[in-house]
Parts: sequence; C-alpha cells; structure tokens
Amino acid sequence: MRFELFVAARYLRAKRRQAVIGIITWISIAGVAVGVASLILALAITNGMSRDLQEQLLSSTSHVDLMRTLSDGMRDWRPLLARLEKLPHVVAAAPGLYEPVLISRGARAGGAVLKGIVPADERRVSGILSHVIQGSPKPLGQITNSVDKAGEPTPPIVIGSDLADSIGAQVGDTVMVTSPQADLTPYGLIPKYQRFQVAGIFHSGFYQYDSSFGFVRLADAQSLFGEPDLISIISFKVDDLYHANTIGDEIEKAAGPGFMTTNWMEQNRELFRALKLEQVVTFIVIGLIVCVAALNILIALTMMVMEKTKDIAVLMSMGVQPEQVRRIFLLQGLLISVIGTVIGLVFGYALAWAGGHYRFIHLSADVYSLDYLPFAPRILHGVVVTALSLGVSLLATLYPSSSAARVLPAEALRYE
Repeated sequence: MRFELFVAARYLRAKRRQAVIGIITWISIAGVAVGVASLILALAITNGMSRDLQEQLLSSTSHVDLMRTLSDGMRDWRPLLARLEKLPHVVAAAPGLYEPVLISRGARAGGAVLKGIVPADERRVSGILSHVIQGSPKPLGQITNSVDKAGEPTPPIVIGSDLADSIGAQVGDTVMVTSPQADLTPYGLIPKYQRFQVAGIFHSGFYQYDSSFGFVRLADAQSLFGEPDLISIISFKVDDLYHANTIGDEIEKAAGPGFMTTNWMEQNRELFRALKLEQVVTFIVIGLIVCVAALNILIALTMMVMEKTKDIAVLMSMGVQPEQVRRIFLLQGLLISVIGTVIGLVFGYALAWAGGHYRFIHLSADVYSLDYLPFAPRILHGVVVTALSLGVSLLATLYPSSSAARVLPAEALRYE
C-alpha cells in the first residue's frame, strides 16, 4: 500500500498539463470542506435549540403535574401533598392555583395566566423565580402587604418581562388584575378585581412564560378567585426527568381515582418531535453539498485518468497490477476527501464554538422562544459527518479508478 499511496500523493501534488484539472481538484477540496462545515454547524444549531429549549422548559416548569380529571380543583389538599411527597423518586412537591386573568395598567392591558404559589415550595420544583431580573421575589414570601395612595392593600406580583413591556409596567407600579370569576350583585355579574404591586419582573428566555405568566401568593390567588383553600395542581420534581412518565403513573396511582398526571415530555412532545425532524431534514439537505463535492472529485479523477493514461500504461508494462492502479486512484480521491473533511471539521467546530460562546446571532424571542441562536456541537456529529463525507467520496472514485485499471498498455503506447 505504500507504493499506491506514494503515487497517489505524487499525482495530487504534480503540476498539470491541463490547469483545469488542478482547479477542479481544489474546488473538490473546498466543496467537501464547505459541506462538512455546514453540516457541523447545522447539527450544532438544531442540537443547541433542542438543548436550550429543554433547559429553559425544565427551569420554568415542573417535571410532573397532578390535577383532577374534573375542573373542580383539589380541596383538603395538604394531607394528599404530604403523602405524595414521600413517594419514591419524588424530590419535591408544590401546590399551585392557575387561572386566566386580565392584567392592566392604565389603558394598556394583556391577557395572562396567574399562578398562586407558595414561594418556598415553588422554588423546590421550578427555577422560574430565580430568573427575576428586576426587583425581587422576596415579597411573595412575606405576609404583610404594601399600601397604595388610597390606603388599599396591594399584594405583590411577579410578572414576565414581555408582559411588563406590553402593559408598560415597572417594578413598584400598581397593576389591576381582573378575574373572570364574577360576583353576583343586584346589578348582575361583576368581575372580581384586585390591585397588585409589581415586586419583580422575570426573564426566562422562553417567550411563552415571559409574555403571559404572573405569580402571586397562593392565599392572594384564592382570595381573588373566590376559592378559599383550593388548589388546581400539585407540581413535582423527580430524580430522573427522563423517566417522568413512569414516575407520573406511580403518582397518579397513589393519588387515587379522579386524578391524572402530565409530564414535561407529554406537554412538549410535538415541539421536540419537530426539532428532531428538522435535524434530519437539515442533515439530508445540507448533505447534498457533500454529494456535489463528490461529483467534482469524480470529474477531477476522470480527467486525471485521461491525462495519466500513458503513465498508467508504463506502470503496468513494468509489472504494476490493475488492482494496484485501481487503489492509486481510490487513494487519490480519498486524500482529496480527507483533506477537505479535516478542513471542514476544523472550521465547523471553530465557528460552532464561537457562536455558542459569544452568542453573536440574536433571534426574535416571540417567534423562536429563544433570544439568541444556540450552538451545541457534539463529537458524535463529527463522526457521522466524517463517515458520510468519506463514504460518498469513496463511491465517487469507483468509476475513474476502475477505468484506470482497464487501461491496456499496448493500446495506450501504440502511437507514442
């Protein structure tokens, strides 16, 4: 094999009688490099999107949620919570009360989901309160309320950054929260409302939460919704998030009839399925660049066989076997592919690292749920891309190498 590799490398470096062959060879190397680098970047982006979305989802939500099959909520929930919290694989549990509301400040208003929480318990199952960028969530843990200019108590509320921007609210401002749970009066049904003081503004980076979520104390939510000592959900954090469905089934059985569970994988199954499909489609589409580069390799080697016909005939007349000639051109095509692949891997991983480290590509969070383009390159992707590049390039060398092995020395040298 040393002889074939020596001749292949020599042919690759030698000056051409036809300059176009050298140009096509360099184009082939560049094409392989561009295709490999593009694949590494594309796979790093799709992997980064999946990773960051998962991290943000898990930092903003619980792993498993327990709720009633009917929409009447849970009463006498404390013994149930204490019992379920002791189940195997359950790390923590927290009560919550969800309701859709209208949050307004002056003439500006926005729809939101208001969640009543016990802050100490909520921090154990979700990290959403750790994303507060303005103000502080500490007032949610206090019993006393602030008082507005009219002397009315104003309980604290923490809202998302995009929701705060849409209604023009800042930390310390008073907002009106209107509940669809109406009071029956002699004048008819009147919606219930309560003024809250913005104690903090959080930014999770996940648009769904930043634009439509607010957090208040559980007692304040129960008072607003007219549901004393009622909760709508119990959230759980488990020790193995990838087995959340199995653990959720165990929680559901322990809770008894009339309860159901959902988990983070079920709630976001379509999202991650779409990301996986996007990764496959991206791999196929951008992989066509490598196929185009392989066609360039085929053209370059075919033209080189035509140029080196006399050299091949001389070698064969000196005793070189057709199989050795075939290996010479196979190795030459493989060398082109290896050089292009190495260059592409270096540039691809370097650009992916720079993109992930400096985050210089920003996105619209309301469209992509992320405010920057994430990169998460994996070694496995490099192995797969390398195998694809070398495999396609090797296929492209089969025809020209077989043509070179079929050269007849007598015919090639007859007119020399």
